Amino acid sequence: MDSIEIVIGYSSGVVIIAMFIWIVVMLHVAYTKMDFILDHLKNCSAITVRTPLRHGGPWGNLMLVGGISGIITFPGFYLKRGELSPEDLQAFPRVLKRKLIIMHWSALGLLAALVLLVLIGNSGLLYCSASLFCREKIYETIK
Repeated sequence: MDSIEIVIGYSSGVVIIAMFIWIVVMLHVAYTKMDFILDHLKNCSAITVRTPLRHGGPWGNLMLVGGISGIITFPGFYLKRGELSPEDLQAFPRVLKRKLIIMHWSALGLLAALVLLVLIGNSGLLYCSASLFCREKIYETIK
C-alpha cells in the first residue's frame, strides 16, 4: 500500500467517526431539547409540518432536528414564503441557535470531506502513480 492510500484511508475513517459523533450529538439534542425547540417555533408552518417526524423513532427525530437546523441556518427562503415567523426566529435562544447552525455546517463539511476523499481515492492518478506499470511508463516518457 502506498503512503497516500494510507493517509486517505485514515482520513476517511476519521471523517466517518466524526459523522457518527455528529449523529449522537444531534440525537442528544433531539431527545433532550425537542420540546423546548418546538415551543419556541410553534408559529412556523415549516416546523409544524415536520413535527410528526417526532414519533418516527431515532431516524425521525434525526430528520426533524436536521430539518429544523436547516431552517434556522438558511431562514431566508422560509421567511420569503411566509413559512417561518420572524418573531419566533428572533425569540429563539441564541445558544441553541448557534449550536444548530454549527451542527448543520459541520454536517455539510463532513459530507463534502467524505465526497472529496472518495473522489481522490478513486481517481486514476492515485492508482496510476501507485502501480509499477504506470511508473515505468512515466519514466519512459520523461527520458
